[in-house]
Amino acid sequence: MANQKHLLSFLAVVLLSLWLWGEPLMAKEIIPVGVVLDLNSPVGRVAESYMSIALSDFYAVNDNYRTKLSLFTKNSGDDVIAAASAALDLMKNEEVQAIIGPQRSKEARFVIELGRKAQVPIISFSATSPSLSPSQNPFFIRTTQDDSAQVKAIVDIVKAFGWREIVPIYEDTDYGNGLIPYLMDALEEIDTRVPYRSVIPPSSNNAEIIEELSKLKENHTRIFIVHMTASLGSKLFVLANNAKMMSEGYAWILTEGLSSLLDPMGSKVMDSMQGVLGIRPYIPPSKQLEDFKRKWKRNLTTSSKRISFNLFGLWAYDTVWALAMAVEKAGMVHSSFLKQNASNNKVDLAALGISEMGTGLRNTILTTKFQGLSGNFHFVKGQLEPLAFELYNVIGNTERIIGYWTRQRGFSKDPNDTRKEAYSTSKDKLKQPIWPGYTTEQPTKLRIGVPVTKAFQEFLKVEWHPDTDKPIISGFSNDLFLAVKDALPFPLPHEFIPFMNKDRQSNGTYDELLYQIKIQKYDAVVGDTTIVANRSLYVDFTLPYSESGVSMVVLVKDDESKNFWIFLKPLSLNLWLTTGAAFIFTGLVLWVLEHRVNTDFRGPPKQQLGLIFWFSFSTLAFAHRERVLNNWSRFMLIIWIFVVLILTQSYTASLASMLTVQRLQPTFVDVKEIKKNGYFVGYQKNSFVKGLLIKQLDFDESMLRPYGTPEEYHEALSNGSHNGGVAAIFDEIPYIKLFLAKYCSRYIMVGPTYKTDGFGFAFRQGSPLVPYISRAILNVTQDKDKIGAIEQKYFSSQTSCESQSTAISSNSPSLGVDSFGGLFLIAGIASMVSFLVYVFKFFYSHWPALSNNNTANSFWSKLVEMAKHFDQKELSSQSSVHDVVSPDILEPSPGIDDMQDHSRNSIEGTDDVVIAVIHDGNRSLSSRHDDTSMQDVPNSS
Repeated sequence: MANQKHLLSFLAVVLLSLWLWGEPLMAKEIIPVGVVLDLNSPVGRVAESYMSIALSDFYAVNDNYRTKLSLFTKNSGDDVIAAASAALDLMKNEEVQAIIGPQRSKEARFVIELGRKAQVPIISFSATSPSLSPSQNPFFIRTTQDDSAQVKAIVDIVKAFGWREIVPIYEDTDYGNGLIPYLMDALEEIDTRVPYRSVIPPSSNNAEIIEELSKLKENHTRIFIVHMTASLGSKLFVLANNAKMMSEGYAWILTEGLSSLLDPMGSKVMDSMQGVLGIRPYIPPSKQLEDFKRKWKRNLTTSSKRISFNLFGLWAYDTVWALAMAVEKAGMVHSSFLKQNASNNKVDLAALGISEMGTGLRNTILTTKFQGLSGNFHFVKGQLEPLAFELYNVIGNTERIIGYWTRQRGFSKDPNDTRKEAYSTSKDKLKQPIWPGYTTEQPTKLRIGVPVTKAFQEFLKVEWHPDTDKPIISGFSNDLFLAVKDALPFPLPHEFIPFMNKDRQSNGTYDELLYQIKIQKYDAVVGDTTIVANRSLYVDFTLPYSESGVSMVVLVKDDESKNFWIFLKPLSLNLWLTTGAAFIFTGLVLWVLEHRVNTDFRGPPKQQLGLIFWFSFSTLAFAHRERVLNNWSRFMLIIWIFVVLILTQSYTASLASMLTVQRLQPTFVDVKEIKKNGYFVGYQKNSFVKGLLIKQLDFDESMLRPYGTPEEYHEALSNGSHNGGVAAIFDEIPYIKLFLAKYCSRYIMVGPTYKTDGFGFAFRQGSPLVPYISRAILNVTQDKDKIGAIEQKYFSSQTSCESQSTAISSNSPSLGVDSFGGLFLIAGIASMVSFLVYVFKFFYSHWPALSNNNTANSFWSKLVEMAKHFDQKELSSQSSVHDVVSPDILEPSPGIDDMQDHSRNSIEGTDDVVIAVIHDGNRSLSSRHDDTSMQDVPNSS
């Protein structure tokens, strides 16, 4: 027993000695680490709790480590100065080897500078502003990703749902302002317009936030991106809900900062956020994470029930683990600060030392890798590498995951799907969101105003569903817009809103309809809206999708081919008179040239007058039998026959055209004629044509009558201006064609076309949709199959009458003098030259002799003698020889004895020669000739 007692005493002494000597050998190196947080905020409280658990968990797993972190926590109280003072105190007095925090970006900016000066790593899990760059601040380490990492995912959401206008709402802090430049650039790349930026200071009270929300509501903005902290965001959504801005038609997107803190928000705030979409980093599930969640719920105490599970807590947890690993790996034992100046002042910057192990610790942290609660913990350029985001939809008190986003694949429904697929921004890759107002109808549909009219419903027709009482829109403009929408590279949700009053009638003119875009009642107008200059002052038009121009339609006359006097129609009255005068003048000149030398042009006055008309007019049918002897006559006759040939051929062609082609002749072809006669004219009700008639064509407004349907057009034109109707209807060419398609045998489009730019779709000024819609219009209208099918559907009846407007090309189809002025000029000059040359030669040959023999006679008497002498037959040498050789060809001619009596008394040289030849040659022949002539005189008389 004694031995056993001694043995037990010995063992007790040995164990006590081992314990006394082993405790110093197992003692850990305590590494002081500062923590600067706003412990009054949800993030600060969550982070403090998670870091405490992280420290306990880490050393429970790694109890063999020689180093151990000791956390010195300071409360910054959301104050920049307090945060900087706390960090300085920790570095100077506690000689911390690293600082976790500060919590906010505005605080981190100052603390980072202190860390750089003291070479103490500043590790933040919540300062996410892109303006704080680890690459520019070597002692700044971000154990999360910066806000710019989420921009691409946000923009893809905007693109997927086809939103073309976005308003960012953000707080006026470094955190809020840091994201905006990146977001604006990304939205600009996808042509999404940012008409307004809502900046709300963190210190704003409820009244100021309500005022800002009222501005947004008045501007009819419907899509918002909210980038702010939980404290300000919770107030914003409660007030937005009270302002009815969390209802159907609105869409709200939350950025990562607010999305990561939904759990700490109260039920009232969550109730105000129903239907919002959010984006946050994806945390892959793991056994470690599930174990932590169970332990977290089990360890909740009464005082910590307000502390909920969130992402910032996970990043804080992983930060502690990473720092603990790095401290151990760096071998930090007895690390201290190199003092520069001794001072008892806790905030003396000059006395701030330099950490001996700061650079080594920083480098070790940056190379630390492990699988943390938040996923793969791995630094890239001083911050965590972004991998994936999850998209959620707030419904009730939970967040419903609707999809995932990665840089490699875009949207997907399964983050673990490893199949190789093309990058997708299609919303089909996401689950159906539940939008504000508990609806699946996508918000911010394009509000499209459409005209309500009874006229020309082929373009746009508004009907009402008998069961749902919702409008049903159809027509060419509607179908074309739908085809254009399908050709866009993005979805374009829309709704048609008829522009009507309570009686479902038109609520105004087309100008008033388009002005609704200006006052932001509509986002666009689709219909038969004409592009005119004054409208472009308050809307932007797309490229036109139809032909342009305003013209006039009038009643047609009866068919000219049934006219009793149509044979006179080919030539105008002026041309008939001019041609007749030319015939008479030509016949008269030919008679003058041939009278003295050609027997056919001699005889009694009646016979000679008839010959003048007969010979010239017989050239129309080339039926003249009289020979011409004078060379000047032959010259003139050749030119005249050419003129007659051109006239007859032209007459024949014009008459044949009139008799074989049906001509629809308008009752009026000139606006001036209508105005001069004071006739009434019509126009389409509510159309801009009224202004054109008053301002451009100078019609008095009292002479204008509006009409609403093609049937009213028909009745007004049929009645005429004097019977309560109008003389003409002015309208746009597409409408006129539709009208003529129905009444093509009664009316015709005439007159000049007044230029307009055709029909187009109207949008708000500066709308980013205009260039996309315009390009899509070109694609559709140039696709013959697409546009042809739409036109055939609504305008098939138009083809039978589409050519009638070309049936008449001018005021009158009759040929005028202007068409043949050159021919008449040439013929007239030829005739005048021949006439003047002949008259000159005649006077030159006979005037001197007459003047010498009758010197006492007056000038007038001499002219009378010249006329008498002109009436005598000239016996040229050629005709004399002809007479001698062939006396039988000289037919007896009436009145030739009279001419021979004049010839005997004549003193002309030629007559003397002839007489001499006759007397000297063959007197008996001459006598026989005289006798024969004398015998014929009575007969010819």
